[in-house]
Amino acid sequence: MDQNDLTIIDAAEVRRRLDYPSCIDAMREAMRALSAGTTRQLLRTMIPLGEARTFAQMPGALGTHDMFGAKLVSVFGDLAAPGRRRHRGVIVLFEPDQGKPVAIVDAEEVTHIRTAAATAMATDALAREDASTLLIVGTGGQARTHLEALPQVRPFRRILIWGRDPAKAAALASDYSCIEAQAVEDLPEAVAEADVVCTLTAASQPVLRGEWVRPGTHVNLVGSSGPGPVECDHEMVVRARYIADSRASALDAAAEFLDARAAGLLGDDHIVGEIGEVLLGTVAGRTSADDVTLYKSLGHAVQDLAAAAHLYRSLKT
Repeated sequence: MDQNDLTIIDAAEVRRRLDYPSCIDAMREAMRALSAGTTRQLLRTMIPLGEARTFAQMPGALGTHDMFGAKLVSVFGDLAAPGRRRHRGVIVLFEPDQGKPVAIVDAEEVTHIRTAAATAMATDALAREDASTLLIVGTGGQARTHLEALPQVRPFRRILIWGRDPAKAAALASDYSCIEAQAVEDLPEAVAEADVVCTLTAASQPVLRGEWVRPGTHVNLVGSSGPGPVECDHEMVVRARYIADSRASALDAAAEFLDARAAGLLGDDHIVGEIGEVLLGTVAGRTSADDVTLYKSLGHAVQDLAAAAHLYRSLKT
């Protein structure tokens, strides 16, 4: 293959070109297509490489005659220290006519942006139109991208930020003073005031409790992407109108749902539907102003491929 045929899109180029409005649109189309069955993906597979070290593969195709490829990621949790990156990887993109690879894209930067864009897409579909207070639970990189993405879909008047380290929450709020962000220390009180709650943590035990959430709230569970770590308690899952990004993936890896099911509190039918079905109009998202809606984000190959394909095409036009 001629080396000139292969486009390399590094992290800096991803940040320059993958804007939130277009990425949110790409996530809408990807999730509609996933639920309609026009895209294909396999559940992610993980190969253990020792203590706290994993190699993950996420293959998929955007359509029979569209881009296809895979996201390949290493997760080295033992490098979790200041200045050390835990996640590294690439998205390999193939074109559909000759089946040749056409792009290699930095996966870490795409994941940061497309995860927040997918949350914004789901929030737009499920949150009340009059939602005015957003609560971000967490202070890491995903908190920053969600602070960029979510105001794209609702004109929040107040944004609250909570973290285990109050100093980090205060520093993050000061970085986003232009959107009236405010650090808070009383999490139950902040949850009770919020119209939209996003959990973006590495918590192994619940940080969000269902009893704190008032009627009409929309909740995004984003931090846990596999069995084990949970961000909310059983009550939160049981009382919510539960929408998955993918039903198959939720039944395989949505830790909060799987824990509640194992406790005998609900069955598989508690998953109302997929966000793509809500977008297609085949499943109702919110049925009343008082519904507590919950979107479980696990992340998918088709999301990464849709973002990478958008980037590739933007470079070629």
